[in-house]
Amino acid sequence: MHRDRSPLLGRARAVARAVDGLPEQWRSGTSRSQTTVLLVLLVGVALCFVVSLWTYAVMPVSTYFVWLVLGMLLLRFRALAVLTAVTVPVAFLAALVDWWAGGSFGSARASGMVALVLGAALVLWQSSRQRSGLPAPLSEAMLADLRDRLAAQGEVPPLPDGWRVQTATKAAHSVGYAGDFMVARLDEDAHRLELILVDVVGKGVAAGTAALQFAGALGGLLGALPPQALLEAANDFLLRQESDEAMATAVHVVVDLRTGDYQVHSAGHPPALAWDAERRSWEVDNARGLALGVMHRAPFEASRGCLAPGDALLFYTDGVVEEPGGDIEDGVAWLQETARRAVAPGFDGVARRVLASVPRGDDDRAVLVLERFLPVDLPPELRVGLAVPPRRRTAAQPRPS
Repeated sequence: MHRDRSPLLGRARAVARAVDGLPEQWRSGTSRSQTTVLLVLLVGVALCFVVSLWTYAVMPVSTYFVWLVLGMLLLRFRALAVLTAVTVPVAFLAALVDWWAGGSFGSARASGMVALVLGAALVLWQSSRQRSGLPAPLSEAMLADLRDRLAAQGEVPPLPDGWRVQTATKAAHSVGYAGDFMVARLDEDAHRLELILVDVVGKGVAAGTAALQFAGALGGLLGALPPQALLEAANDFLLRQESDEAMATAVHVVVDLRTGDYQVHSAGHPPALAWDAERRSWEVDNARGLALGVMHRAPFEASRGCLAPGDALLFYTDGVVEEPGGDIEDGVAWLQETARRAVAPGFDGVARRVLASVPRGDDDRAVLVLERFLPVDLPPELRVGLAVPPRRRTAAQPRPS
């Protein structure tokens, strides 16, 4: 008995493995996976046809539309066209066979047949409108994967003791795809941290696709080029795009995590804010520059400074401070006061508190806070060895009037 059952068990397990692998195979989007899904759906249509022949009232012509909807969700256009070419005639045949067998051909049956034809036309039209050539769920999964990869590029690796980065973002209209993004890089020795916060022209999904492409380019440039050259290369990249709206603002900061020395470059971005722990205030940084994608050889003026324990830098996108008809300087002044109040209970969660204070608007919003603090878990005798350099902040040039 054991020998007789072994082949059956082996076949059952093989079938179970094949069924378990169907979802993953479908996600691949290959021609083989599409053929497999098409055959499964055709088998379902055939089973429905058998039920219709046995008792038409259980499976009337209108129920065949379910297979077309499933096909629209799972199949590409060509495979869906094959499914439609089989399903509609089979459904009509089931209705006619029942009529020939004595069933009544009333208005309900006629309207069901007309509705099936119209539904099939709509399903094919909708499928043909998919620009990616993939079923809608696969297209959405692909966009979600790209969005997750964009978010992963902005994840800051674990920093040495005494340093912390906090971020908070919100897309326009809560669509989930935003034109604001961040790219981060920490060198192998964990001594040099680079961050770049970018705001692509546009809002929501329209800007999200451009942000995905631009983030990939910046991810390859960060760490490979010095800050000035990086912004110049990013500017040239956008100028090479065919769209006249391929523009963005950006702010780039590189920090020596051993000394606290930093350098900020801005490309048309709202000015960064620097927290002075002694004065308990946010000071406006002086880095300035032209937005990316506007002109060749755009000028960029850097600012330099040093973060002592207790100090911080705050970066943000224009959606945080801009209002229709308002002045950007008024918005920056508002943010200085708002961020000062947000720091009052401590830096933990400050980025979220600042973003939560921004009035609801129709633009993407992002806040980034880089903080340096003195590790509290060290005993006082060990803190003596932590040499804190004198506080200093200088700019290449004063802010133009």
